[in-house]
Amino acid sequence: MGIKVIKKIPSQEEIEKEMPLSKESQFRILKHRNEVRDILSGKDNRLLMIIGPCAAWPSDAVVDYAGRLAAIKDKLEKKIKIIMRVYTEKPRSTKGWNGPINQPDLCLPPDIPSGIRYARKLMIRIIEMNLPIASEALFIHDSMKFFPDFLSWMAIGARSTEDQEHRIYASAVDCPVGMKNPTSGSVEIGVNSVIAAQNSQVAIFHGYQIESSGNEYAHLVLRGGNQGPNFSLENILKTQELMEKNKLTNPAIVIDASHDNCRVDGTKIPSRQLSVVENVLDSVERHEGARNMVKGFMVESFIKAGSQKIDHEKPELVDKSGLSVVDPCIGWQETEDFLFNIYKKL
Repeated sequence: MGIKVIKKIPSQEEIEKEMPLSKESQFRILKHRNEVRDILSGKDNRLLMIIGPCAAWPSDAVVDYAGRLAAIKDKLEKKIKIIMRVYTEKPRSTKGWNGPINQPDLCLPPDIPSGIRYARKLMIRIIEMNLPIASEALFIHDSMKFFPDFLSWMAIGARSTEDQEHRIYASAVDCPVGMKNPTSGSVEIGVNSVIAAQNSQVAIFHGYQIESSGNEYAHLVLRGGNQGPNFSLENILKTQELMEKNKLTNPAIVIDASHDNCRVDGTKIPSRQLSVVENVLDSVERHEGARNMVKGFMVESFIKAGSQKIDHEKPELVDKSGLSVVDPCIGWQETEDFLFNIYKKL
């Protein structure tokens, strides 16, 4: 096989012993998960807002952002349930930086043991601010085992949603999971992934035949696709019809305001995320059935607006003060104004 062993990864037990999560934080995570479940099932009529950096790097800037979000969270709590994006793994269709869990220091080669410690330490710091966190389940057999219990919401990304192992994983975890439509934009495939995740599955897991319990809080995330955005009322109603036809347990939708939903003429415009959210809220206000389906939004936001490219020849020149190194984000002031404007609108 064309594999070279570089270094051994520490065990889950070693990492948990080295960086334990407090009992108080464990209780908070369970509380946050239950609140998310209640929103998805309609018991709680608040709006989910899954917001934060495209990638959780660098840690000091991410913690700075988390502190700002924590400072306003309680003022929004009556109408909006804030969940912070703490994405430590980044999928790449070809090549590129795979996130801080793979390469926590851009000036050094990839170092996954250091990346695992980076991710766990960062997540614990944010959870201890009483902020629920979200991340994407990408490498489900290895890195995800170090912190799935930290998440109050989990995503299966557009490049993974057609993969049966990711669907089985989503059907087994004790966490609400958003299944994105694939990059093609096919809502049918997205709905199929939700059906698979909501139902029990039999598979091989660590040398055993297992049966998953099924995740009734698996739901669809509309993120646009190669053919354009899919957040319009027409798209939502078509999705609703498809979900009802397949008799999903919780036919809930989260709108990803970023990715292909905020592209204009092929270019991603981060500020367009705000108009996507406002457009959807205005649309569903006129249609009760759609309003009952749309449970929240995903927004990419950081301290500084925009993004930067990593110069791998000069990584020391990367801005580490809160400017995204992957997808462009809206800045903090724009984020704060946006959240309070949405609060007033609800």
